[in-house]
Amino acid sequence: MLDRYVLVLNQNYEPLSICTAKRAIVLVFLGKAEIVEKLALEVRTVSRAYPMPSVVRLYMYITIPRKKILLTRKNILKRDGYRCQYCGQKRNPLTLDHVIPKNKGGSDSWENLVCACARCNNRKGQRTPEEARMTLHRQPRRPNYLMFIRHFVGISDYRWRRYLFLE
Repeated sequence: MLDRYVLVLNQNYEPLSICTAKRAIVLVFLGKAEIVEKLALEVRTVSRAYPMPSVVRLYMYITIPRKKILLTRKNILKRDGYRCQYCGQKRNPLTLDHVIPKNKGGSDSWENLVCACARCNNRKGQRTPEEARMTLHRQPRRPNYLMFIRHFVGISDYRWRRYLFLE
């Protein structure tokens, strides 16, 4: 029960991070945060019952550098929804493809790497999509932290939607 996820907001209601319910309750108990949204569950002690938080807001504004999402194979596959960006299929095995091949000056970057099935990757080869007469379903781009929370971590509670700008 205490391993549920809780959305942590900055003082200005900007999404900061996600923590466990145990950590959120400690923040509230120490007077560092307030419960903005709560679940119907309670955490009981010998003498008191505390509401189970879903969203907490810090009392003090925290200035943190923007979190960068690491460029990894796993994160690229998640960004592209485990779909080939050329044919749209979810067939295995999935590989990473350089939109502009490395031998033509392409780099290892969010904007140049896409998820591709082995068949499309072999068909494209060391050519650009235009040379291979293949089109991308979606232009690759760097995900931001808010997008990372929405799509990669997932929204475990509908109460988070308004704070993640989904309403």
